Amino acid sequence: TNKLRVSSRLLKKKVRKQAYLNPKHCRFCSHKELDFALDYKNIGLLRSFLTERSKILPSRVSGNCAFHQRHMSQQIKLARSMALLPYCAVQM
Repeated sequence: TNKLRVSSRLLKKKVRKQAYLNPKHCRFCSHKELDFALDYKNIGLLRSFLTERSKILPSRVSGNCAFHQRHMSQQIKLARSMALLPYCAVQM
């Protein structure tokens, strides 16, 4: 009647391993038509890669490959300089 007890350390290790089983895929590499939409004028798409504080999401969160993450960051910075996107969140 002795039950095996699993330590919390082993549970955390198991969760970390499961996190790497399903890697995120770049949405621009999988959909070629989205590659043309990655432009500084497409504010709706670029806004989905910003936090509520107007920070650019890292690639480990957004799932973009390095090439498209750099391209997306350049387009966001260009849209910011053209005043289409904010540099920081508006304080109320």
